[in-house]
Amino acid sequence: MKFFKKAAIVASSLLCAVALAACGNSKSSKDSDAYTPKKLTVQFVPSSNATTIEAKAKPLEKLLKKELGIPVKVSVSTDYNTIVEAMGSKKVDIGFLPPDAYVLAHKQNGVKVLLQAQRLNVEGADNHSGNKKVDYYRSQILVRKDSGIKSIKDLKGKKIAVQDTTSTAGWIYPVVEMYKHGVNINKDNIQTVQVKGHDQGVLSVYNKNTDAAFVFQSAENLVKKDAPDIHDKVVPIYTTKKIPNDTISVRGDMSSKWQKKIAKAFKDIAKTKKGHDIISSVYSHEGYADSKDSNFDIIREYDKTAEKLDK
Repeated sequence: MKFFKKAAIVASSLLCAVALAACGNSKSSKDSDAYTPKKLTVQFVPSSNATTIEAKAKPLEKLLKKELGIPVKVSVSTDYNTIVEAMGSKKVDIGFLPPDAYVLAHKQNGVKVLLQAQRLNVEGADNHSGNKKVDYYRSQILVRKDSGIKSIKDLKGKKIAVQDTTSTAGWIYPVVEMYKHGVNINKDNIQTVQVKGHDQGVLSVYNKNTDAAFVFQSAENLVKKDAPDIHDKVVPIYTTKKIPNDTISVRGDMSSKWQKKIAKAFKDIAKTKKGHDIISSVYSHEGYADSKDSNFDIIREYDKTAEKLDK
């Protein structure tokens, strides 16, 4: 009986070894079958004038090529939904996705978040930059100072400039927090006007084309050159809770090796003067930190509330 017991143990051990080897080969095979880029397509979404952003972001091509050793093409998407679809159809490898667009891209196409942007904190009535790097930002509802609009309830029956419905600061957060304050943007005689870029939202209020605008906090600073008196004319009536900062995300089938290379490249570029100047001018990014999908569960909670708006 002892012999048979020993034989069974040996056989069992051999089977385990074979199974483990198979599992190891399967994992290695899986990564070897993963997408390994020969060239990279990087796409941004327009938070302000799309042409200006593309011109500012283009120099990243050379910096990334130097870090990664393959050609890189940088472009700007027409809107948030377009970049989500492009990553799903594998036309775009890397997307600078705002939080809600990332959540959508992850759900629909398995897009993976690599990094989260760091920005300087915002302080004071004029929304000037502080000196502390943070991984969040906020949305604000802006109105003209002379409009008579003092609170969210005063927005009933008004015209509001908004961004795409997947824009976290330009739609999701402000409409959800309005809803929590008893104002439904779809049912309280509110007219929405979709504009492209938070700078256009600010200017629509400044020029009296709309009564209010949903923008990210400090968006007024985007137009100070053209409207030096912007802080005298346009003021926030509401500031939302914290929103996780923008992501650098990659298509879901990319190899883990290349995910790590890309994450390292962006972090290293952000530490150089030239690289920092580019990311700061494009999105006010100060650097990048490693991120994970669970950081965006708060966005999923807001999305669930947003779904109630039509009910």
